[in-house]
Amino acid sequence: MKLLKNSLLCIILLSTAFSLSAAEKFDITQKIEIDASRQAADLKNKVFSYIDDVVITQGTLIIRADLAQVFTQAGAKRKTYIAKGKPATFNHTLSDGTPLSLQANEIKYDPTNNIVIISGDATLRQEDSVVSGSKITYNIETQFVNAESKTNERTKTIFQPKEKVPSKVKKVLTQENE
Repeated sequence: MKLLKNSLLCIILLSTAFSLSAAEKFDITQKIEIDASRQAADLKNKVFSYIDDVVITQGTLIIRADLAQVFTQAGAKRKTYIAKGKPATFNHTLSDGTPLSLQANEIKYDPTNNIVIISGDATLRQEDSVVSGSKITYNIETQFVNAESKTNERTKTIFQPKEKVPSKVKKVLTQENE
């Protein structure tokens, strides 16, 4: 019985350690790759367009859209990415292993400031909680969220309670600590 308790405890600890080590710490210096069916560029104005089945990746961050445009500010290496779709999606694994999922008609990603602004049927999902509104601003580094809605509309947040630990597991953990 003690062997079973120790094995269960080891499995729990290993799975937690694995999920934490599998998540990359977000780093804006990681390369950004863009894959699309077609692309076009307005070199004079430094606007690059990626069309149809667009996938943008940066570490664990993945943006999927129908259309993505990259705007480079003149004289700077700062880029802003705007992705559009029905919906466009933004998925990322936070440094603690928590998955983050955003979806909206438009996603504006500013990697220099670690800001993502989603608008048009905007939804943010993190763990079992959901925030929705017409516009959501999310800071990747600080994990600060600001949700807004249009006039006569409201934002909505749903928190799901954590699952209860099965009584058998509680009993094993309690006996282990004694």
